[in-house]
Amino acid sequence: QEQLVESGGGSVQAGGSLRLSCAASRYTNSVYCMGWFRQAPGKVREGVATIDIDGYTNYTNSVKGRFTISKDAAKNNWYLEMNSLSPEDTAMYYCAASSHPALGSIEPRCSDKQYEYNGWGQGTQVTVSS
Repeated sequence: QEQLVESGGGSVQAGGSLRLSCAASRYTNSVYCMGWFRQAPGKVREGVATIDIDGYTNYTNSVKGRFTISKDAAKNNWYLEMNSLSPEDTAMYYCAASSHPALGSIEPRCSDKQYEYNGWGQGTQVTVSS
C-alpha cells in the first residue's frame, strides 16, 4: 500500500535536469528520514539520497555534486533536484519514509537500506537518452 506519491519523472537528454517531488500526506507515522531510491532494469534497488528532520543529507557517490535532496517540512514533502543527468541515471525512482534514524549507525543519520523504510511511493520513471 503506497503511502507516498511521487511526481516529476520523465524523459530528458543527457545533461538535462529533472525535479522529483514526494508527498507524504498519507504517511501516518512521524517522518524522521526521507529518501530517494532507484531501480534500473535488472539491478537491485539502491539508495540515492537521504535527508533527516534536521536537514542533514547524504548521497550515494555516483550522484554527489549533481543531485540535491531537500524538504518542505510544513507540507511533509521532499524533493530531488537532478542535474547533469546521464543515461546511467535511467531508472524507476521511489521516495521512501522512515520514522526512525538509521539503525546501528550514527553517521549517516539516515539509512540507504530499503528495509529500514516503511513508507513507499509507487515510483516515477526517469529516462535519460544519450
